[in-house]
Amino acid sequence: MKRILACIDASAYATSVCELTTWAAGRLSASVELLHVVQRKDAVAARHDLSGAIGLGVKSELLEELTRIDEAEGKLAIERGRILLNETARRLAEAGIADVRKLHRHGGILETIIEREAEADLVVIGKRGSSSQFAKEHIGSEIERVVRASIKPVLIASSKIREPRTVVVAFDGSAAASKALGFVASSPLFEGMAVHLVVAGPDDAAHRSRLEQAAARMSDRTPAPVKFLGQGTAEKVIADYMAGQPDGLLVMGAYGHSPLRALIVGSTTTAMIRTVHVPVLLIR
Repeated sequence: MKRILACIDASAYATSVCELTTWAAGRLSASVELLHVVQRKDAVAARHDLSGAIGLGVKSELLEELTRIDEAEGKLAIERGRILLNETARRLAEAGIADVRKLHRHGGILETIIEREAEADLVVIGKRGSSSQFAKEHIGSEIERVVRASIKPVLIASSKIREPRTVVVAFDGSAAASKALGFVASSPLFEGMAVHLVVAGPDDAAHRSRLEQAAARMSDRTPAPVKFLGQGTAEKVIADYMAGQPDGLLVMGAYGHSPLRALIVGSTTTAMIRTVHVPVLLIR
């Protein structure tokens, strides 16, 4: 039986993660592991303690007070996580997902997700975390780290979820894009869904050939895949296309370049996560 690792926190994206997990679990007949992580923080570092400039006795009292506050916040975070897990599990059960396991952990988010994904076929995570809800044009600080480190498909939930009816594959001919295309062709997650293939670049023989190459791998699907060649940068072509697919789900190979090159020339993957307002499935 397939398993989905669904990662929730106190952000508004917990609802989207629950809805997207319900959709995916139903299609895959999968069990669900719900994960909530309470991160450990150093009480002094978290509050930017500057008490080195004051007397030792005063500093000691301040450290003790900060430790008490940190312990109290830790208890609140644990209780908040317990409530989140129970409420999300209840909603999944009401939606017909029978096998749901709740898991509460202390530690690093990235390390915990990578550990737990070993037993999962798919990871579902929100686009932003609880600490970045007001940074609307940014993605959560952990998302890129998770996707770069994960070896499993990662499904990123947008703020609002419609039931996906169209899967759009961004294809650039790379190894990662070919892997993503193969995943769409073979996974029951996309059975019966309309497939759109999008290639960005000049309207020349090379790009038309790339589009036909992708279509050939989908030749047995009904209905036949929709093909689109858009002139412009990948970021603009894909973003514009997805804007016309409100019930779409974007699938793409993730981070095909080295971290150094991505740092220098930017990352199409990160740009797509940031600008597209539908779920994004990333395959490495």
